[in-house]
Amino acid sequence: MNSQNYDTGISSEVFTVKSRIKLIDIFNLILEKKASAVLNLFNSLMDEKIIDRDSPIVIIGTYFTGTAIAKYLSYNDFKDITIVDIYPHLKGLIDSKLGNPIIRQGGKEEFCSDQYYKYIKFTSDLSIIKNADVVIDTTGLGGINESQSESIYTKVFIIEDPIAEENDALLKDKNNIYKRANLVNSYHKYVLKTKGLNTKTSGTMTFAIDVLRQSMNRILDKEGVLYCSSEMTFYEEIIFKENDLDKFFKLIEYPVIKVSTIQPFDSDDIIRQFIDEISSEILIRW
Repeated sequence: MNSQNYDTGISSEVFTVKSRIKLIDIFNLILEKKASAVLNLFNSLMDEKIIDRDSPIVIIGTYFTGTAIAKYLSYNDFKDITIVDIYPHLKGLIDSKLGNPIIRQGGKEEFCSDQYYKYIKFTSDLSIIKNADVVIDTTGLGGINESQSESIYTKVFIIEDPIAEENDALLKDKNNIYKRANLVNSYHKYVLKTKGLNTKTSGTMTFAIDVLRQSMNRILDKEGVLYCSSEMTFYEEIIFKENDLDKFFKLIEYPVIKVSTIQPFDSDDIIRQFIDEISSEILIRW
């Protein structure tokens, strides 16, 4: 991604260091963990002849896990993928870089070209969730209700746990994914679990914000640092209230952290340390 950036600040002895990493990079590095866990499960299910690359797959929820899972599956030649979301404008996430698989070659990271997502369909018609070979529910807190879950008949059902570390009693009590999953008619049920930073929820936005918060705390502990900042805003308001994806895409393309310091250093190393602490796995709970 870009080379490390820095120049002089308020004087010739104070430098402003800009991270190479942008917010889109943090999103995609987190989403890679989630989508790769699901892809590994799919490979196992294919080995067991439970599904194949032509199996109809329905993903409930576009924001952000659903988009990434769809793109990783499409990139790996699964040909019948439909994302269902009640917000029609979120179809624009599929055409963006968000959730694009990351290709690593020669120590460099690049996002895959959009040409790989030709198999992904989008609809706001919730009735199609009832019958597919695979149904993936990424809606989390306040998502698909128990009645809707009871109407699902599928070979494979995967649900994302919106709770990360179960360190908040109110959120834990609000989490009904196991009730929902118990009502789904399927022989193969799995939970996508993501944790690692002691966050309250497993949302990609939650993790990204905490990566920045903990990174800035670590940076402030370094000798010679005057201060650091992150150009953040409340992105969910832009996406769901303003319905302005173009504005969102523009804002997440800036360096995520800027540091005022008398000794320049690579802030990306610190950011990546916290991203590396995040892990995703598939749990079998039935």
